[in-house]
Amino acid sequence: MGKLGFALAVSSAVATCAIAAILVSRRVKNRRKWRRVVGVLNEFELGCETSIGRLRQIVDAMAVEMHAGLASEGGSKLKMLLTYIDNLPNGNEKGTYYALDLGGTNFRVLRVQLGGKTSKILGQEVERQPIPQHLMSSTSEELFDFIALALKQFVDREGNDSELPPGIGWELGFTFSFPVKQKDVSSGILMKWTKGFCIEDMVSVMQLLVTKLQIASLL
Repeated sequence: MGKLGFALAVSSAVATCAIAAILVSRRVKNRRKWRRVVGVLNEFELGCETSIGRLRQIVDAMAVEMHAGLASEGGSKLKMLLTYIDNLPNGNEKGTYYALDLGGTNFRVLRVQLGGKTSKILGQEVERQPIPQHLMSSTSEELFDFIALALKQFVDREGNDSELPPGIGWELGFTFSFPVKQKDVSSGILMKWTKGFCIEDMVSVMQLLVTKLQIASLL
């Protein structure tokens, strides 16, 4: 090998070593940065960690406040309302059930067919529609007219399958997502409208719903 070739080989080796040194240096720096990041995350995790004992204290304190709120009005910082529901589904239910859900800006009608413990849900259908803006500041009568009509149209689309034997009523649940002071499981007085509703009149929730459904020939 001539002097020129030898010089080129040495230069190439030096350049390769230099590049390798740069890459190793970057990798070491990246590892150090990653270790620092991991260290910061670990410190943050430890700072946010809540012990099991502390969590139990929070649960116990909330339970005390909830019981106090149920025992007397204004007896707790938590706003509590009594419910008279004392029987929950057990999974053995069979048949077709309907549900209404009046929440924020949408209204939902649901039909679900239950097959008991072995089959559970055989089929379901949900219809969702926005509540017309004018009904959110109209009257309770007009709002519940809208609810009853929506349910009637939903049932009518089933055709003959929606017909019930004489003496058999609809299985219907109603989710009314507003503060209600209940007198029993099937009646309650609305305390105030929320979620953008500004209807002035108060309402006996279940009584008005039942009346509207009777008018719509659904009860």
